[in-house]
Amino acid sequence: MDINTLLNTPPWDWPEDAGDLLLEPLVDKQADESDRLIAAELAGDLVVMNDELADALLTILGNGDEPEDLRAKAAISLGPVLEQADLDGFEDPDDAPIAEGTFHKIQDLLHKLYLDERNSKEIRRRILEAAVRAPQDWQTGAIRAAYSSGDKGWMLTAVFAMRWVPGFDDQILEALESTDPEIHFEAVNAVGARELDGAWPHVVGLVKNPSTPKPLLLSAIEAVGNIRPQEAAEILVDLANSRDEEIADVANEAISMAEARSGEADDEMDEDGNWIN
Repeated sequence: MDINTLLNTPPWDWPEDAGDLLLEPLVDKQADESDRLIAAELAGDLVVMNDELADALLTILGNGDEPEDLRAKAAISLGPVLEQADLDGFEDPDDAPIAEGTFHKIQDLLHKLYLDERNSKEIRRRILEAAVRAPQDWQTGAIRAAYSSGDKGWMLTAVFAMRWVPGFDDQILEALESTDPEIHFEAVNAVGARELDGAWPHVVGLVKNPSTPKPLLLSAIEAVGNIRPQEAAEILVDLANSRDEEIADVANEAISMAEARSGEADDEMDEDGNWIN
């Protein structure tokens, strides 16, 4: 199996040596640039992530001679393992994808490179987007500066980051009214993650509007389930029976998770697994 085959194969079907296949082009500067980009993207999957891959991504990110798009991709791919390690901790090292020392090494380098303004805006944005997956104190100021910059790219990064870093409820609700579709999308994700009740009328409106673009609709469905789990089933029942399989799956998952959180019994499905209105 080669890099391109991995790209078109679900991670759970990757072979045992997938990590080695990805590591090879990452450490070889003479490898095909497209292969290195694919490897940097796929290396972030927790199925393969380990200390060696993390170190390879860090080496690329920290090297100013590497292509900018490859460095940016390396930064983003460090985000998932930061989040996983931050959530699970290191009480059982055998269950952690990376060692605690690697975790702190990633955090330290991301902070250092973010502060270095010789790095491009693109790289610094991706660094902040990765770093917030394991929140630290320095990120609050960075997010505040990015949001107040007036620069669309930085504002987009800031709203994305507010999903993980607390203290920005007012800014998230403000961004929810943005006419920029990308900022609006990230704001919907953020209100769901932060469970902001003030966003309830807005996300319900998106769910009920048949013209809501599908990616935005899926995010709004998840937000409904997070913000008011007791009311999620009533709001989402029609979408849970949608002919669009993806929409139905996301709506049913949101209802199931909401009912688990609210303690309601899962007793309103018919024999085919559809929610009854």
